[in-house]
Amino acid sequence: MTVTKIKALTKTRFQVYLDEEAAFVLHKGELRRYHLEEGEELSEETYREIRQNIVLKRAKLRAMHLLTDMDRTEYQLRSKLLMGGYPEDITDQAIEYVKSFGYLNDLEYARRFVESRKHAKSRRQLYALLSGKGVDSSLIEQVLEEGCRSEDAREAIRAILRKKRFDRETASEKERQRMYASLARKGFRYEDVGKVMSE
Repeated sequence: MTVTKIKALTKTRFQVYLDEEAAFVLHKGELRRYHLEEGEELSEETYREIRQNIVLKRAKLRAMHLLTDMDRTEYQLRSKLLMGGYPEDITDQAIEYVKSFGYLNDLEYARRFVESRKHAKSRRQLYALLSGKGVDSSLIEQVLEEGCRSEDAREAIRAILRKKRFDRETASEKERQRMYASLARKGFRYEDVGKVMSE
């Protein structure tokens, strides 16, 4: 295979193209160590060595760092690694690596997410937020079944009413209807809204 292009991404990081395809990102010193220059041939052995000893190792470390930085779903981690220039198969291996240590688990992520937000968000909002983070719909359903009761929804409604300084005693019928509609748009069930409004 031929090194067809070496494109600077930063002062120290370079995207290496092999046979016109983006292959991997290397640092300046690594380019020198492997004598990579445009127009030069790259042996299969050297290609495998670079991918295993440098790119895969770096992807695993990056994945660990990203998870230390903040809790993420598999979809979010995959997106970050791909945006960082790691090839898809290397990204898959890095994800399997962090999963093997239990550092990446969408079910546990969803449980923590729901637990921390169920007193402020409706079930529908929680579903949409987790779905946007790439969590599988069956996992979301499972977690919402486990962790969201009517009382949680009612507590979330009370919290919103307090935040909006809504006073059920002094509110006009029009204001009550507007608040009803607002809570319904957020995904709260009418029976839960009605119960809280009539407390």
